[in-house]
Amino acid sequence: MGLCEVLWRTLTALSVLCQAIGADSAISWEVQRYDGWYNNLADHDRGAADAALVRLFPAQYADGVYLPRQEPHLPNPRQISNIAMSGQSGLLSYKNRSVLSVAFGYHVWSEISASRRPGCPPEFMHIEVQKEDPVFGSNSSKPVLLQFQRAEWDPSTGKSPNNPRTPMNHVTAWIDGSSIYGLSGSWSDALRTFSKGLLASGSSQDMPRRSSSGYLMWSAPDPSTGPGSQELYEFGNAWANENIFAVTEGIIWFRYHNYLAFKLHEEHPSWSDEELFQNARKRVIATFQNIAFYEWLPSYLGIQVPSYPGYQKYVDPGISAEFEAAAVRFGLTLAPPDYMYGPLRFSRSDAVALTIQRGRDFGLPSYNQIRESLNMRPINSWDEINPKLSNTQFLRKLAELYENDISRLELFVGGLLETQEGPGPVFSTIILDQFERIRNADRFWFENIQNGLFTEEEIQAIRNTTFHDVLLHVTSAEEGDIQKNVFFWMNGDPCPQPQPITASDLHPCTKASSMSYFDNSSKAGFGATVAVLFLFPVVSYIVACVVARVRTARYKRFQKKLRGSPTDKKPAHEITAKEWLGHNAAPRQVSLAFNEKKGLQIFDENGCLLSLHSLGSQDLNVLVSNDHQHRALLLKIPKEYDVVLFFEEAGQRSKFLSHLRSELEGRIQSLTVMETSEKEILRDAVTRTQREKIVETFFKHAFSKVLDIDKSDAGDLSSRTREALKCELTRIEFASVLGLKPDSLFVESMFTLADKDGNGYLSFQEFLDVIVIFMTGTPEEKSKLLFSMHDIKEDGFLSRDEFTSLLRSFIDISGSALSKSQADDGIAAMLQAAGLHNKDRFSWEDFHFLLRDHSAQLSIKGMEVLGKKKLARQQRVSFIKKNSSPAVEELTHRPEGEQDQELRQRQTKKTGQSNAKVYVKPQRERYNRSPVQQCIQQFKRFIENYRRHIICMVIIYGITAGLALERCYLIMLNCFYFLTLEIRTNVCKPIAMFVDYGLQAHASGFPETSIVGVLVSRGSAAAISFLFPYMLLTVCRNLITMCRETFLNRYIPFDAAIDLHRHMAIAAVVLSVVHSLGHVVNVYIFCISDLSILACLFPRVFSNNGSELPMKWTYWFFKTIPGLTGVLLLLIFAFMYVFASHYFRRISFRGFWITHHLYVLVYVLTVIHGSYALLQEPRFHIYLIPPGLFFLLDKLISLNRKKVEIPVVKAELLPSDVTYLEFKRPQGFVYRSGQWLYLDGPFGEGHQEWTDYEVSVLVGAGIGVTPFASILKDLVFKSSVKSKFNCKKVYFIWVTRTQRQFEWVSDIIREVEDLDAQELVSVHIYITQLAEKFDLRTTMLVEKIGVFSCGPPGLTKNVEKACQQMNKRDQTHFVHHYENF
Repeated sequence: MGLCEVLWRTLTALSVLCQAIGADSAISWEVQRYDGWYNNLADHDRGAADAALVRLFPAQYADGVYLPRQEPHLPNPRQISNIAMSGQSGLLSYKNRSVLSVAFGYHVWSEISASRRPGCPPEFMHIEVQKEDPVFGSNSSKPVLLQFQRAEWDPSTGKSPNNPRTPMNHVTAWIDGSSIYGLSGSWSDALRTFSKGLLASGSSQDMPRRSSSGYLMWSAPDPSTGPGSQELYEFGNAWANENIFAVTEGIIWFRYHNYLAFKLHEEHPSWSDEELFQNARKRVIATFQNIAFYEWLPSYLGIQVPSYPGYQKYVDPGISAEFEAAAVRFGLTLAPPDYMYGPLRFSRSDAVALTIQRGRDFGLPSYNQIRESLNMRPINSWDEINPKLSNTQFLRKLAELYENDISRLELFVGGLLETQEGPGPVFSTIILDQFERIRNADRFWFENIQNGLFTEEEIQAIRNTTFHDVLLHVTSAEEGDIQKNVFFWMNGDPCPQPQPITASDLHPCTKASSMSYFDNSSKAGFGATVAVLFLFPVVSYIVACVVARVRTARYKRFQKKLRGSPTDKKPAHEITAKEWLGHNAAPRQVSLAFNEKKGLQIFDENGCLLSLHSLGSQDLNVLVSNDHQHRALLLKIPKEYDVVLFFEEAGQRSKFLSHLRSELEGRIQSLTVMETSEKEILRDAVTRTQREKIVETFFKHAFSKVLDIDKSDAGDLSSRTREALKCELTRIEFASVLGLKPDSLFVESMFTLADKDGNGYLSFQEFLDVIVIFMTGTPEEKSKLLFSMHDIKEDGFLSRDEFTSLLRSFIDISGSALSKSQADDGIAAMLQAAGLHNKDRFSWEDFHFLLRDHSAQLSIKGMEVLGKKKLARQQRVSFIKKNSSPAVEELTHRPEGEQDQELRQRQTKKTGQSNAKVYVKPQRERYNRSPVQQCIQQFKRFIENYRRHIICMVIIYGITAGLALERCYLIMLNCFYFLTLEIRTNVCKPIAMFVDYGLQAHASGFPETSIVGVLVSRGSAAAISFLFPYMLLTVCRNLITMCRETFLNRYIPFDAAIDLHRHMAIAAVVLSVVHSLGHVVNVYIFCISDLSILACLFPRVFSNNGSELPMKWTYWFFKTIPGLTGVLLLLIFAFMYVFASHYFRRISFRGFWITHHLYVLVYVLTVIHGSYALLQEPRFHIYLIPPGLFFLLDKLISLNRKKVEIPVVKAELLPSDVTYLEFKRPQGFVYRSGQWLYLDGPFGEGHQEWTDYEVSVLVGAGIGVTPFASILKDLVFKSSVKSKFNCKKVYFIWVTRTQRQFEWVSDIIREVEDLDAQELVSVHIYITQLAEKFDLRTTMLVEKIGVFSCGPPGLTKNVEKACQQMNKRDQTHFVHHYENF
């Protein structure tokens, strides 16, 4: 005992003594404590509640420490009970004992001992029942078990053979009225009224108060009535409501206290409530002591008890294990039947079998061993135990169970065998010894005149008080109604003995049944709830789809608003139908109308113009179906795709045909209508998709001619190709290839000029004639073409209006978004500057002179080959085939001889002297390595390329796995230490046994799946606690930017911060799901586990009050902090991760941005989730503090960064509907080319390291070209000012879907070309919409090359694969840096 505890207890004792001192107080004695402490002044703990039991003989455990002796060393307890308790029912007591004797004895037992409370951690010793058992037998394949849980033990014992396990007594060993007033002052206060010294009564004054809360109960009420079906009386005995006998005794002593308090109040009306209560309590305890020791005990044992020798302070009153687990339980034979009710989930159990098992749990000695310790002669044969049982079949059967070995006979069984008319000599000796020690060691015993409790007269009065007197005081019975000795019935007594009950008088016992804590309704609700929780991602997916659909609809309405014009709106009279788009596409609802130009307009449901078909002046063929309700119609428009329509009824189709005839009347030669089947119509129709493929082939061959590309690279000359070459383009298709709008003035003029035959379409040759000039022609040729477009009279002159129209079309080509007034002002200024403002007629020479400084603009953006100078520097336009391999074709090296030759040519060549081809076929090297060698080399290069990434990932996931395993390891150690029953005896067993015991600890009473659930949930929780907080470091952009400039950049791949964030997030959410699954298992196990197990696992949440019934699953999900926060976290994760997916991030970036800001709730809820400490101490906040501080600092840097208002230098709407903005650089703004600005910054990226390599390859796609614009301009600027930097050559590769996107970078490329005097930049442009192959033929004899790519994942992954392929070889090392959009 520690010094602080000793000091505290001493002060408490002094305070009690001080309270007893008072001149006018009626309490002139030392008030006895409720918990039994400080009765012995030398050893304060003796006899106190929760003290360890004492032993009359050393503990007999199988291992000498704590393991009980069981089968096969000892027989099955249920089999012993079946034999020992067999016999005739309804036999009278040999001494005519009354039932009240049994009830009072049970009360005395509960007054001085209580050891049934289960231990923690829980250990079970279930009793197996044979299938043929007459009561509990079952034909089920599953074994039938009588539930038995080992009792709580003193935690300071059970550590070695010198200190074996010792059970505990949870009540005081003194006869001090603790079963009447409770075990503590607070318990006693809960029973009082604090008025006149009375105990609280209920609706009736003579009955105790009822309470349904059960806070004064430790055991459950009678399970046969079901839990919570009745209100319970409030008693000082935690087991008082367990059976009718205990309830009767509790009511008797409740009434007796109030009887004495009322009398005292009458005698001393001036006494306070406390004085009345303590005086009544003192007298009740003394009366109870007298009746228990001097009236009931002699009647129970059949012998006279010794007289009181006086207080003996050296005697230990502790309850002995032999008394508690064997001798006192002799009373079980006095109350038929022999089957008592079981724990809550089982209808009944076997009291005798449980008593035998309790003796084994306590490590009781054998029958002969205890006889020796009591100085009795050992028994050598079975017949010596009880002469009346000698040579009986009963005794022989019992001996056979013990294999006729008398030394193995257990104490309780032997004590029963020696019984004749009452307890035998062994039980009687143990019981008498126990009561004598209690009496003689009690400083507050009523006969001890030294304690000042009573005078000699009062002592004598108490000695003369019997239980008969007490009953007369508390009942309406009068003298003569009850016999004097209430514990026996004798002839002539006033209350006759009732007729004994036999088995035939009772209803036949039904088979023992069990109650499921988790019934069918609970299973259904639990399963539905779990299903709903795991459907959260589906719900968030549906929400995301709705958001995407709404945003798409808004965008379409916005586009409609932008495109909307009077000519695009639906006419008042139209016909509705469904347009068939192909076999793999769903039909769409459309409206049909004819415009003033006799064209067929097709609108969508929102009135947006989908397509316009010129019906021309040629013959039209119409196919109509003659089956399937006559609804289908195919309109074959020459040189366009076929329009297939489905009408709701044949009448609407007829209406459309009549409208068509009236609109085309007099314009075409003939309109032929033919009938055929619907199947043939759909089979022969040329759909829009098929038309697009034909036009694509058309473009491929056109560009292959212009760019001198091998025609075989543009497609084979199949019948489909020949059909494509015969194809003629519409105005819309021609506008799309120019990258301009169909209604553009330039498109209209250009199309009219190119359409030499005037049929409204462009043939292959007509298209080629125009494109050749614009892609390869000189500025003079281009300007002549533009001039001739407007020279309608072909006289070589344009009027002022025609010349103004020409300049407006030129503005269309340049991509400038000017209003009509702005364009007119600009044209006037141009004419004024050129001195042409006074002329009315203009020649081509005037036009060419006007554009002398704008020759670069004589190119359609995206259509031009950027000059001979660029071809001389190996710039190319290549085609990439749509259905090619997913990986970009290998970047190859030429043979060494060719490499040397090309290198010499490159070093000596001058500008304009090279005849580099636009497209060169790749040439592959032959590998001589075996497949194994190639795999080894590939693995070596992979390690070399990603060594930093690998090390970081290994560290992160190593820490994650280590934390998870550490938590699991501690749990396994606990299981290993507490929940197994054999490990301690053999610590050298293999580790496999360790795992087996951790997962299958049957003796623990905890299902093996629960251990797995706890392992999974705690291990995953530890991993999540690391991943989620440290994920914040990957988005600290300011911190990453600063660290990139330090030596850490050599060891940490800062380029991969977002990828690392993504990987950590995926791992975290997977572990979160695993964590949830673990808790699903845990909740199920918690719902079917006894409360004693739950109270042991979660002492902060539950207290073992004996009610046994666990909480429902709804409690765990919706009534606990971890449950509610866990459900909310799952919901938030579902939305965050679904909206963070690539698909929804592209559709609704705002949705991704908003949901990702829920991370604040994630961290708050996770801290709250773990603060409940359900399975382990909260640790998440510990992991969160370091990265959280860094993240907070990073945010503060961004918030406190100086905000500067930046003027916009230039704003332009490009023809591709992209807004081009140019800002003025703020003063003092530090920026490295390749860095990013996100309305904040700049932030570092891998692109800024382009200067660290002698050769850099920049690969961009679409918007991914953005960071390379600054790099190209920075490179040329540094070269022009002769700044020193490491980079010697830059290869710029731009992959774009369509040539319209050339406008993004064409101006920058021109600027770079003009300033790049040293030819540092080599530009390569690849058109994926019409292209076929990817080729980069450059020989680079350097050790390391930086490759920088930016664009969608498809591009960066392909570049990454190309770099990996190159790195397989023992030559140049390609280092890839990328950024995804």
